[in-house]
Amino acid sequence: MVISLVGMRFHLRVGILPHERTHAQPLEIDLSVTRRDDARDILDYRALYALAADRTAMEPLEYLESLASSIADAALGLDGVTHARVAVRKPHVLLDGPLAYAEVVVERQRD
Repeated sequence: MVISLVGMRFHLRVGILPHERTHAQPLEIDLSVTRRDDARDILDYRALYALAADRTAMEPLEYLESLASSIADAALGLDGVTHARVAVRKPHVLLDGPLAYAEVVVERQRD
């Protein structure tokens, strides 16, 4: 069974540039977890949302990679979760051309 929360939105300070350390910006997070079919308890969506919200609250954050990894590792700690996929998107990236967003995807699997 796969459970997904798609397009969670948070507003926080993230990045390594000086203006990113002082001005909050939007981030979007997708979190999908795979559970064993024999998992006993129901997984409450609020627990998944809380994982993302708790980790974004640890701002200022430097890298999307570390945020995605932290969320994936925490999701694997939930009962019955065997796989976690986290995508973190940053829509406001200053580059020399048009860009919809930068995205980092992390996947973790329990052995």
